[in-house]
Amino acid sequence: MFLDVNRVQAICFDVDGTLRDTDDQFVAKISDWLAFIRFLLPGRNPTMTARRLVMKLESPATTIFGIPDRLGIDHYLVRVVEFISRLINPIPQASHHPLIPGVRESLALLSVYYPLAIISNRDEKSVREFIKAHQLDPFFQYIVTGQTCRYAKPNPEPVFLAAEKMGVLVEHCLLVGDTTVDMRSGKRAGAQTVGVLCGFGEKDELVRAGADMILPSPVELVSVLQDGKRV
Repeated sequence: MFLDVNRVQAICFDVDGTLRDTDDQFVAKISDWLAFIRFLLPGRNPTMTARRLVMKLESPATTIFGIPDRLGIDHYLVRVVEFISRLINPIPQASHHPLIPGVRESLALLSVYYPLAIISNRDEKSVREFIKAHQLDPFFQYIVTGQTCRYAKPNPEPVFLAAEKMGVLVEHCLLVGDTTVDMRSGKRAGAQTVGVLCGFGEKDELVRAGADMILPSPVELVSVLQDGKRV
């Protein structure tokens, strides 16, 4: 793994598990639902079972966006995942979607030196609700959602579009995300990628998917770029 910080002229961020701590809340809710049948669960552990279930439903690290993406029907799955998310959390509020600690301050600093974009497989309404709730609007020049392009991640199309809108060559973009789909999308486009461990992605699988660097969270990206370049 090697991240060439001198190539970085723009940064794209995933949302769930990268900027916001959505997954742990889903796990807690599903765990509560499973508690009454804990005697049927492996190890009688509803939390472990809930985490595995959410990984299957939410994490693009599974094959949920693999075959459908190649068939061109991934945008329908975006709607299914969003429907499930709204069943779990029907009232979108800022308190229901907390930021990863330190993210807002990091975005504020990075946006001074780099154009920033969001690339998410979620629907546009929920992404913009999240941005508005946390007043992140000033930091992002462009937002790509699961409904913006014909194909969603892991297809490279969202990365190409974000680079175009930010006015940089795609090879000068850095895609930051917590899943193998983020890594594959970025690498297929020719961008560099950073995998973060604050979501569901695990280090080994992110490395195998092509991550140029692994960080605990996007917050550490500030010091990485500061040490290597100009932040």
